[in-house]
Amino acid sequence: MADTLFRIEDLHLALPDMARKPLLGRAPLIHILKGISFDIPQGTITGIVGESGSGKTTLGRVLVRLLTPSSGRVIFQGHDISHLNETQLKPLRRDLQMIFQDPMSSLNPRHTVGRIVATPLQRYGLDNPRRRAMEMLERVGLPGEFAARYPHELSGGQRQRVGIARAIALNPAFILADEIVSGLDVSSQARVLTLLKELAADMNLTIAFISHDLSVIRSLCDAVIVLDRGVIVEAGPCEQVFDTPQSDITRRLIDAIPLPEVDDSWFNEVSVAVV
Repeated sequence: MADTLFRIEDLHLALPDMARKPLLGRAPLIHILKGISFDIPQGTITGIVGESGSGKTTLGRVLVRLLTPSSGRVIFQGHDISHLNETQLKPLRRDLQMIFQDPMSSLNPRHTVGRIVATPLQRYGLDNPRRRAMEMLERVGLPGEFAARYPHELSGGQRQRVGIARAIALNPAFILADEIVSGLDVSSQARVLTLLKELAADMNLTIAFISHDLSVIRSLCDAVIVLDRGVIVEAGPCEQVFDTPQSDITRRLIDAIPLPEVDDSWFNEVSVAVV
């Protein structure tokens, strides 16, 4: 059995509702996450799904400690990181990486692709950051000449590959992928997902993959967590959850999106050529 990388225990998160803030006094709280508990084993891909407003993106940001939980515990590699301050979190940032939904908003438009990937390596004092940046770009299917290009000169799929290269360059223990293919066309989605699946296997990556596309979750992930209004309504191995859903929300999500029979050939048939 794989070691547990993350253990989430009775997690709650409430944030101020600034839209309802009175002229004087504090804004009322919105309870977004309510008593969430689950484990993420090392070397697995866990899907997090739910309708809009279910709390899936918020949960992801708590995992990488971009948000601090109101209560409960986030245990990472056996250590409680729930309420560490930014100074205490700094040594962990290398191990907690994120691939963002919109690469144009997360890639510095004034920097070349090579510099974007090399900068985190330089920040952590790693040897030969330029060479490693080139290696990471090659690994995600972007030849050497791409290092001199700027984000606006790339396609959406290519920009997302840069985001993946930046995330894996530090050899992180965990990657959060938040709706990373939602803005891509179908062929680009398939290529990016093929790449991610290969990297996960080759590098023994642990990934939490947030998506509204259940066919992608079923094909890519080992396990799935279904959220509804901040509560886990179902969780388990993908095959079990999709074949015998136990909750109404899971059945509704499955019924809402056509789910063709998909197996690994869906990935294997797609080339990992540059998109």
